Amino acid sequence: MVAIEVPANYGYVVLGAAVAPVITSLFFLGGDVMKARKTYGVEYPNLYAVPGYHKNADEFNRVQRGHQNFLESSDSYAIMTLIGGLKHPIACAVGSVCYCVGSVLYMKGYSDNKLDVKMARYKKGAGIKWIGFFASLISTCKLGYDLIKG
Repeated sequence: MVAIEVPANYGYVVLGAAVAPVITSLFFLGGDVMKARKTYGVEYPNLYAVPGYHKNADEFNRVQRGHQNFLESSDSYAIMTLIGGLKHPIACAVGSVCYCVGSVLYMKGYSDNKLDVKMARYKKGAGIKWIGFFASLISTCKLGYDLIKG
């Protein structure tokens, strides 16, 4: 049997995996979506604007898509961070900052209508999101490997 010890710095991992994504989603990304709803006249219950029905459908949908991208990956990211943080807590905690800041920058780029939609996501620095993602992924793989090896 292998024992897992929670490292002394694990509290930073918990903050990075549980608190930071909630703040990022509710206050930064969600706030931009709410502003875009008012600006572009997209009422609930529509998740996305309907082209042909909403005048600025593409503009709103780019904002909404930036937020949705975060929601699609934040749960798996949090799980990887909580697990990988057992092996490398500081790397995963710093990675959480990169992931959350990168997610906000992803949305800022994606929602900028002056940029080409194909590359807009990464034009404002969103690539740092992947530093955080891979820090957690590699830490989780390392922990798994060490557990297998015993």
